[in-house]
Amino acid sequence: HVLAAADAVASLPNADDEVEAVILNVYEGFEVSGESGRVDSEDVWNEENYPESVDAVEDRLAEAGVETTRRRVHGDDPAETIIEVAAELDVDNITMSGRRRSPTGKMLFGSTTQSVLLAADRPVTVILEE
Repeated sequence: HVLAAADAVASLPNADDEVEAVILNVYEGFEVSGESGRVDSEDVWNEENYPESVDAVEDRLAEAGVETTRRRVHGDDPAETIIEVAAELDVDNITMSGRRRSPTGKMLFGSTTQSVLLAADRPVTVILEE
């Protein structure tokens, strides 16, 4: 479904000339304690270790001629991190993918998507997975 979000960006008017997409991956913070000690997300965080989905989105946008950059951020609250990065970069739009979660087709978003929709101070486009 992330490719559907990439396609939505690529379909913007003059996307190949006027759109610059920042592909943001948020590595959510965590802390786990057990018999072998404590592991914190900061201990295993790697700024360059992007998931394959980022590569797929970057490739799809490049095929459409859209200029892209990628960014990976460690954050305790993914929605808050997305909003902060969008404000820092002063983006025109936040595009996200989501899932239909109800068998009757009612749209219920995941908590990150819903939080971004409710808190963002700029337009948010949500592409729903069929």
